Amino acid sequence: MDTDKIIENLKKRGFEAVFAANKAEAVEKALAFIPEGSTVSWGGSVSVEESGLLASVKSGNYKVIDRDTAKSPEERTELMRKAFFADTFLTSFNAVSEDGVLYNIDGNGNRVAAITFGPASVVALVGINKIVPTEADLESRALKIAAPLNAKRLKLANEQDICAIFVKTRICKNKGRIKIVLVGEELGY
Repeated sequence: MDTDKIIENLKKRGFEAVFAANKAEAVEKALAFIPEGSTVSWGGSVSVEESGLLASVKSGNYKVIDRDTAKSPEERTELMRKAFFADTFLTSFNAVSEDGVLYNIDGNGNRVAAITFGPASVVALVGINKIVPTEADLESRALKIAAPLNAKRLKLANEQDICAIFVKTRICKNKGRIKIVLVGEELGY
């Protein structure tokens, strides 16, 4: 797999993209995209948590919008809505093709909504395990690998419950708004 070519292809599509050899370097590169003092939120992302980025943001000089602090379902929904007004939204993608197309399946829609429109900046960590050869392979990886693992993590009785909304992002119209840190090791589902 030619990671330089993947980075080049992402850039051709208007995404800002960098390579990080490992999780620690990925966190460092992701934090470089996030100005101190800015407002940061995130969607459910094993990659963001597993990498240590979430802990770094929570302990850093940032204003966080954390839906997990909600004391009721209504407050949680309100915090997810406030994420659209964050300066930066942290996430990952279920699959990325070698030619630079991004793909996500979402259960609630808050994550994909923030990716497609909302925060001024989106920073995504993508493990090497999420790279697929072609655009035609994106949905298969998301449905057969990411969705079942996420359904299990969320203790859903039916793994199809996680598969409510499917989003393919082919071009970043606001050049550089979506920033991809491609990580040279497995990360997330």
